[in-house]
Amino acid sequence: MTQPVGVSAMFYASKSDIVCAMIRELIISGELCESEPLRQRDLAARFGVSQTPVREALRRLESEGLVVNDPHRGATVAVSRNGIVNDNALIRAALEPLAVQLAAPALTEKDFARLAALNNQMSDHTTDYSEYGPLNRAFHFAIYEAATSPVLLSMIRLLWQAMPTGPQVIRPLTESIDQHRAILASLVAGDTAKAAELTRAHIIGSEHLPQEIGRHR
Repeated sequence: MTQPVGVSAMFYASKSDIVCAMIRELIISGELCESEPLRQRDLAARFGVSQTPVREALRRLESEGLVVNDPHRGATVAVSRNGIVNDNALIRAALEPLAVQLAAPALTEKDFARLAALNNQMSDHTTDYSEYGPLNRAFHFAIYEAATSPVLLSMIRLLWQAMPTGPQVIRPLTESIDQHRAILASLVAGDTAKAAELTRAHIIGSEHLPQEIGRHR
């Protein structure tokens, strides 16, 4: 059975946990479209399991609001006003600046040096996202993990988990690197509010968000 990208089965207690994580990832990433039927038999075949863990997973996702169960249509992907992929970006744009604010007082000179080194490494891979993506993830989570907020970190990781290769940017990677540099400079200068706002703008600019949605706070 295929496991969610970057997630080890040992973190899950049962097959239904693994199936739930995989379906959640497919929904949040947009691979499963809104209103798309979620047929237990098809999903069971896709994941190489019986229908029982699929049924349990769909019940859990219904309780989370990602799945709607209609007596006539069966289970379908829930509909979002802005689109689930856009929701992902908007929620990240709310949570990740908070993580920056919480992390800022704990960051040390050693942390700043590591962040600068990661960003410099990204400069060598501006045409190869397969190399750039993991470095980008490492840069962001080096900050977020310093927040020492397990619940917040878990929520951010869940949203990133839906993007196996990382956020798909609509700007040149060199621009993203410049934005990283500005975030880091603000953290080094002790300007936490600016670092948080730059992080929000950085996230909003990484997605194909309608302009009016991207302005939401």
